[in-house]
Amino acid sequence: MMAAIRETLAEKGGWLRLAAVCAAPTLLVLAFALAAGWLVPGRLTAGTFMRTFGLVDGPHPGFRRNHAKGVCVTGWFEGSGEAVSFSRAALFTRSRSPVVGRFALAGGMPFQDDEPEKVRSLALWIMPVHGGEWRMGINDIPVFPVRNAADFNDFLLASRPEPQTHRPDPSRMAAFLARHPETQQALALLKARILTSGFADDTYNSLDSFAFINGEGTITPVRWAMVPEQAARPPAGPGAGRDYLFHDLIEALAHGPLRWHLVVTVGGAGDVTADPTVAWPAGRRQVDAGILTLVRAESEDGGPCKGITYDPLILPEGIAPSDDPIPAARSAVYARSFVLRSGEPKTASAISRADIRPGEP
Repeated sequence: MMAAIRETLAEKGGWLRLAAVCAAPTLLVLAFALAAGWLVPGRLTAGTFMRTFGLVDGPHPGFRRNHAKGVCVTGWFEGSGEAVSFSRAALFTRSRSPVVGRFALAGGMPFQDDEPEKVRSLALWIMPVHGGEWRMGINDIPVFPVRNAADFNDFLLASRPEPQTHRPDPSRMAAFLARHPETQQALALLKARILTSGFADDTYNSLDSFAFINGEGTITPVRWAMVPEQAARPPAGPGAGRDYLFHDLIEALAHGPLRWHLVVTVGGAGDVTADPTVAWPAGRRQVDAGILTLVRAESEDGGPCKGITYDPLILPEGIAPSDDPIPAARSAVYARSFVLRSGEPKTASAISRADIRPGEP
């Protein structure tokens, strides 16, 4: 793992990679496809996922292919200084960095109903004043349900609804789980997670493993979570409303800032980094790296997060990928989704400007 991380850092090519991300999304797709070997005949591609998302959730031009229903948020991240011994990333110093984020529900349906058990996500773009941006997409589940991109594609196909019943075929999913006992174990952890009232009082986990690199070049495997300062409340009951999760978030921000602590978990000897279905043991060292403060919600219709891809491989100096295969796949898929939706007709989001009252912070 350590050799692979060093090779990744050597090949990073900072300014060129950033230029490809910001100015030419098509080049980004090509670069990651080549790096991952996705252009080899017979291999899984980002285009494969576009077709799979369409089969599972239907066509929704102009929207993200996954996490399609969302709302923009803005604020800042303030480093605590506690993580500087593990990472030389500038944002971990005692400084404040602007943030553009997005809360969303998993799935490719931009007008789906809000329900307590649906997976919630928080995407963040942290922009330190002196450079070294960090993008991430984190979720309120304890582990990822599959080990790699190919398994995720098969998992999605197994869960696709039948035309007659509009529900998945239980036998198809049973067959998949029989071949993938690790997914069966991961789904049990997902089912057992504690549900909260909404976005504001939820914890969001990186799921994937990464590496921190400090000023001396020491490499440390890590995972992280955004842990809320807001006290957890029980989930809403039936009849809460089609968009209640988003409306509750907007209402909470109308009354003041919301805060989360970036809690970094330090991997120990033998902790798995290449398999996101495996949880790390309890009791690992944790570091409070700083506080995320969010102060404003905006509709994606003209909001600041609309054109952002929350690519998990856009990392500052001092953070690097591990041997976990999922981030590279997400990177290529997100870029392909961005290219497609950028050329499609625009449709108003489920959470419109009218849902966010003038005068809110």
